[in-house]
Amino acid sequence: MVSEHSAAPDGETAPLALKILVAGGFGVGKTTLVGAVSEIRPLRTEEVLSQAGRLVDDTQGVDQKVTTTVAMDFGRITIQSDLLLYLFGTPGQDRFWFLWDELAQGALGAVILADTRRLEDCFPAVDYFEHRQIPFVVAVNRFAGARVHGAHDVSRALDLDEGTPVVVCDARDRASAKDVLIQLVEYAGRMHTARLLASVG
Repeated sequence: MVSEHSAAPDGETAPLALKILVAGGFGVGKTTLVGAVSEIRPLRTEEVLSQAGRLVDDTQGVDQKVTTTVAMDFGRITIQSDLLLYLFGTPGQDRFWFLWDELAQGALGAVILADTRRLEDCFPAVDYFEHRQIPFVVAVNRFAGARVHGAHDVSRALDLDEGTPVVVCDARDRASAKDVLIQLVEYAGRMHTARLLASVG
């Protein structure tokens, strides 16, 4: 889940590296978020969305989308000098869900991006992470024309466990996306501490 601090060659402590997943439905902004915050050129596995793919994938609400992730996105961001996050964006279509098990191995937690116009697209990701007890936050991505809903309403609509954070973000904005990641790290830290205490209590 988490790589330990290790000694750097000069004797200093190397940064702690955490693995974070960015998940959600098709066309919700996963690639955009990873690209917005990554301090390295993000790795993308996008292919042009073919006519055959449009027959399989539900493009309602994202009919302007011309590419799709077929494996993963990858980026890196330094939160503090001693804390790095490695970001893995998952593919959104159900035919690529078999990749999620590989990507989820060792993950500290996940960001589930949501579009309130297609909130039902979040259910598979919510179910996946709840079933595997991987901490997650739901980040409502702002889209033009989408109705504004409060965090409580989104939480109820998704039937989230009490305490699961719901935040609003703009996946295109680095500061906004970084704030989501910080909230996830803090929440996952609290969850892992509580589980540790419960296991020895």
